[in-house]
Amino acid sequence: MAIFEAQTKENIRIAMRAIRGQLLRTTITVVIIALGISSLVAFNTAAEALKNTMSTEFTFLGSNTFRVRAKNTQFRGNRGGEAQRRYDPFTYQQALEFQSIYEYDALVSVSAMGDFAAIVKNGSKQTNPNIQVYGGDENYLTMAGYTMEHGRNFSAQDLSMGRNVVILGASISRKLFDDEARAIDKVISVGDHKYTVIGVLEEKGSSFGFSKDDVCIIPLSTLKKIYASKSTAFNINVVVKDVAELEEAISEAKGSLRVVRKDAPGEPESFEIERSDALASQVDEMMSVVTIGVSIIGILTLIAAGIGLMNILLVSVTERTREIGIRKAIGASALLIRRQFLIESIVIGQIGGAIGILIGIGLGNAIAMYLNSDFTIPWGWIITGVVLCIITSVASGYYPAKKAANLDPIESLRYE
Repeated sequence: MAIFEAQTKENIRIAMRAIRGQLLRTTITVVIIALGISSLVAFNTAAEALKNTMSTEFTFLGSNTFRVRAKNTQFRGNRGGEAQRRYDPFTYQQALEFQSIYEYDALVSVSAMGDFAAIVKNGSKQTNPNIQVYGGDENYLTMAGYTMEHGRNFSAQDLSMGRNVVILGASISRKLFDDEARAIDKVISVGDHKYTVIGVLEEKGSSFGFSKDDVCIIPLSTLKKIYASKSTAFNINVVVKDVAELEEAISEAKGSLRVVRKDAPGEPESFEIERSDALASQVDEMMSVVTIGVSIIGILTLIAAGIGLMNILLVSVTERTREIGIRKAIGASALLIRRQFLIESIVIGQIGGAIGILIGIGLGNAIAMYLNSDFTIPWGWIITGVVLCIITSVASGYYPAKKAANLDPIESLRYE
């Protein structure tokens, strides 16, 4: 055992000396290996962080939620060709009609977006032109996962009379008022219209690079009056009390929606229903496909690095033929020579792998943090990277090591 350890240490020392002697070629190979590993680790670090964020995003919706939207589908023309057909979005009247005739015991919310680049002003203070204006009903805050910090939600009178009242996101109230609580009952401008502040939301943070606190929420009827056009889509979201009731709730919703949309018997539905858990699964599937694609690119890069590493070792065998002959002449076995070159290959591979893993973790988390996801260390992909480096190193070093081990010591000593 002691002899094996001594031989291994000596082989590592010789490997490091050989690496320093071929610094340029070794550096190029290390960079290629690092590139392949870093691409694997970086993307999968970012993907893992984003998955965690998306999981949190869908948590507040729960698996007992579904949303309704107009269908965008294909149909066959008279000549058998395919053509795109986009159904009209849900109108304000249709959304409210569904809300009134849907008798299932569930929470129904109707909302719409009025503007995505509004400016909010309070006297001389104003926000950047990046404020999103939403219209919602009394259930919208619950559906969207917001919590009231100060003030109140919309009243029945606010909604029925289309009052110019507004609930502000946390970042807006901080920017326009020294004390968030002082925002209540103040009159501000959102775009070209005046509103009285009735509420301030708790801070919600950001997701995928977009702040959820840069929002103004106004009554749905007010949004219709000020912002709505023929292209405005009114969104319907439904939450049932128990996930076991979801299928029954969806089935009843389809019947009500066909009435609201005036879909004739036998005609296809002009709407589609998306379950929140199905939406989360679709996102996971999309991320998995992209992960596979990036992993293939990373593995192909490692294969290219492995070919480069093998060429470096073959050149090294040729340049060190006389050294190999001397070592064999003084008693080094073919196994020891083979082990020396394999260790040299593994050392180069692990240097490249270590650099690639560090770069990958840093780059992946930089992307994740830019998108407001949490810092993540992907231990599974780190272990995968180390294993891939070892496999690449051993595969690349096997033939040069075998060639070195099979050299004839007498012929090697004659080599100039």
